[in-house]
Amino acid sequence: MMREILFLAHRIPWPADRGDKIRSHHILKRLCEMAPVHVGAFADDDRDMGFAKAMDDLVASHHIELRRKPQWQAGLESLATGQPVSVRSFASPAMQNWVDSKLATGRISHIFCFSGQMAQYVPAEFDGHFVMDFVDVDSAKFESYSGEGSMFIRWVNGREGRLLRDFESGVAGRADASLLVSENEAALFRSRTSAVNVSALGNGIDTLYYDPGAAYKKLHPPFPDPLIVFTGQMDYRPNIEAVSDFARHAMPMIRTRHPETTFAIVGRNPTQAVSDLSMLPGVQVTGAVEDVRTWLAAADVVVAPLRIARGIQNKVLEAMAMARPVVVSPAAAEGIIAVHEQHFYIERDVRAEAERVCALLSETSAGMAVGKAARAHVIAHYEWQSQLAPFGPIMDATREVSR
Repeated sequence: MMREILFLAHRIPWPADRGDKIRSHHILKRLCEMAPVHVGAFADDDRDMGFAKAMDDLVASHHIELRRKPQWQAGLESLATGQPVSVRSFASPAMQNWVDSKLATGRISHIFCFSGQMAQYVPAEFDGHFVMDFVDVDSAKFESYSGEGSMFIRWVNGREGRLLRDFESGVAGRADASLLVSENEAALFRSRTSAVNVSALGNGIDTLYYDPGAAYKKLHPPFPDPLIVFTGQMDYRPNIEAVSDFARHAMPMIRTRHPETTFAIVGRNPTQAVSDLSMLPGVQVTGAVEDVRTWLAAADVVVAPLRIARGIQNKVLEAMAMARPVVVSPAAAEGIIAVHEQHFYIERDVRAEAERVCALLSETSAGMAVGKAARAHVIAHYEWQSQLAPFGPIMDATREVSR
């Protein structure tokens, strides 16, 4: 019997304004329909801390903690404990005390853990239902980084990948259910662990919000035309690498044929490397914007040229829902069930991406038709209600039943 739920997340699930928070936000709302929920989460900054009170009317209680631990400290703790750096980054006595106090009431029957870093707070002796949402296979991401950079950086990323792989396997062995964002990620996870209770729970999209006909501020003239847009958190390494590659290599090819084209990099917290791209011809770095729909709606083409990507890219679903023609890399397309040249365009490398963008800028009617089909496809297959349909059985399942 479900009594009360403890929901743990590495980032406050409010508001739904970035990829991981969109997923955790909608999962939290679904859990609140099932039982009283107590939320333990971290805030990246004072802005995030300011959203804690917004959850008061939804959840039974919450503990939102500003994460201040510097990376060097997490690294030293990792060397001392043998735990992954990414786990030590979220280790907090205050969070553990709050979790322990909630469990001590005896009312918590279910724990839902969002992101592997938070599994450290689930005691081995917890005898209720434990559902672990890994979202992506983080260990594989670090392993992919281990072949790049200096010898020290390769060692750091290789070590992190090995430690995370062991950590993920151990957590999955304790969980009643382990969730990944796509069947591809779930299959990869199964191949790397001994876990047997692994299933895919996909991401959805709010198609009423991401609607080209909705009420939102438009980008008023004069604005760049033609306009290519990339959206994302711009202190995230795969996004940084994607826009750098596109700005430096695709844009010169595009501007040879369409000289007035602008590439807008839209998203908060751009690193210095991203900000410096604005010095290149035709590249604009916006930083945080009030409403990303403003830029998506103005875009002639949206691009997602990620070379490394895990799970389902919300940025792609958002652009499709806004009925824009979207050019994606194979990595960015992975996990999204859609058809090349019918719902979006999958291009293998930067030259092919540039060629496709040029074709779309030359023949806008083709892009408009694909954008219209993309929105219809997202409405039919990626609404949150349909994506979370398996949620009840997942929360009720046990290791014994699954086996």
